[in-house]
Amino acid sequence: MMLIESLLSVDKSSQVPVYLQISNGIISYIRQGTLKPGSALPASRALSASLNVHRKTVVAAYDELYAQSWVDVIPRKGIYVAKNLPDVAPRPIEKAVLKHSLANKTSFKVDDDRINPQRMFAAMPDGNLTFTEGFPDTRIAPVDLMVREYRRMANYHFTHKYLMYGPEQGSENLRNELARFLGETRGLHVTPNDILITKGVQMALYLCAQVLINKNDIVIVGDPGYSGANEVFEQAGAQLAFVPVDEHGIDINAVEAICKVKKVRMLYVVPHHHQPTTVTLSSERRMHLLELAAKYQFAIIEDDYDFDFHYTSGPILPLASADYYGNVIYVGSFCKTIAPGIRIGFMVAPPNFLMQATRLRRLIDRQGEHLLEEAMASLLKNGDIGRHLKKANKLYHERRDILCNLLEEQLGGYLTFKIPSGGFAIWVEYLHDLDTALVSAKANELGLSIGAGHDYYYDKTFKHSFVRIGFAALNEREMLEAVGIWKKAILKCLPIDQSLA
Repeated sequence: MMLIESLLSVDKSSQVPVYLQISNGIISYIRQGTLKPGSALPASRALSASLNVHRKTVVAAYDELYAQSWVDVIPRKGIYVAKNLPDVAPRPIEKAVLKHSLANKTSFKVDDDRINPQRMFAAMPDGNLTFTEGFPDTRIAPVDLMVREYRRMANYHFTHKYLMYGPEQGSENLRNELARFLGETRGLHVTPNDILITKGVQMALYLCAQVLINKNDIVIVGDPGYSGANEVFEQAGAQLAFVPVDEHGIDINAVEAICKVKKVRMLYVVPHHHQPTTVTLSSERRMHLLELAAKYQFAIIEDDYDFDFHYTSGPILPLASADYYGNVIYVGSFCKTIAPGIRIGFMVAPPNFLMQATRLRRLIDRQGEHLLEEAMASLLKNGDIGRHLKKANKLYHERRDILCNLLEEQLGGYLTFKIPSGGFAIWVEYLHDLDTALVSAKANELGLSIGAGHDYYYDKTFKHSFVRIGFAALNEREMLEAVGIWKKAILKCLPIDQSLA
């Protein structure tokens, strides 16, 4: 008995519960052969005194050993190592006493290139200012209003039903309010049955791709474009066909040229504030695109992720509002309206497609977060979202103008840009052969995180001088400091013969 008492030890600062440390330690010594089948274990009082833990902790450890069949309990006699062990092969002591950890690699085959997005999430360095590539300011998100709705629901006698399974398409209340909201703001005359709630636009894109695309289907995308969508389509088996993007959006004549020689399955478009160039697809091109979709019978995925943010004029209505043939699948989200962490997106599509997408969504995630969706429905119904959008539009309009003025005044000799009509970002082009990656690295050293331009074009080796600069997430003081750091980085990266005074 003294042997096991002297061998065992516990670490009360560990995240592993003490009773599991004791039971796992005893199992290790049984496996290595130190404790033989039939050996008596110390009484719970004796072991608890030896390890300086409560007796109930030792009792819990013994209960765990008994549940796993490592020990036998003989009434009025004691606890003994089981004679019929679940694992009788002794292990070398140097392996047995190591703390358990996951293996570095599976013993079964995994294709390391089966799913290979270009980049995964990486936290920005602590203390750095950040020019995002286009996100809202989470500091103004109406979190207090969201919490208010959660508290209110907690007092409702029917709230328990929202903690059970619900409709796969999403909260009925949210779809009702969203149908009204989309009609008022986007001219979409839809019913709740025409809407599927998703966890952001990215899930909606994945559902579309998996439902529509077969291996080697042709999908048209803009270049430069949104790499997150390209990856989803390629993962589904698509062959991407690229069309250029100019100041009026994707080139529809180039789209038509592809349609004349290839069977196109789908086209992906960001009509407002194209990712990454921020341009808006013109009305003429929208009408032409709808005609092509009807003629060549391909689907249009309309990603209207930040439709609600316009500063200089009223927005052009979505393609979906003028789609009479059932070619457009409209996707959007509240991730930009409120904050990226609020994972509520939506898809609007004809019933036959929406049913397939809903069935697939059920396989992935069964349903969304019902309480969150109910809270969002309340915020839409009582006008809180509308008021937040009005406030945010005014603030982001001011921040756009502040940053554009700073760029003109302090960096006018080093870059050029056009003032965007809406959205959260500015598409900037460096002058003097400045290297986007070099400027990014130097700025990071000085305390500013800024894009390096790697994900804009499909060909990652394509040499360009563009960078997307978000203005919504920084206030005036932060922007002034950030532009100052950016200027220092640019000056350090200028070619010697191009250096400006």
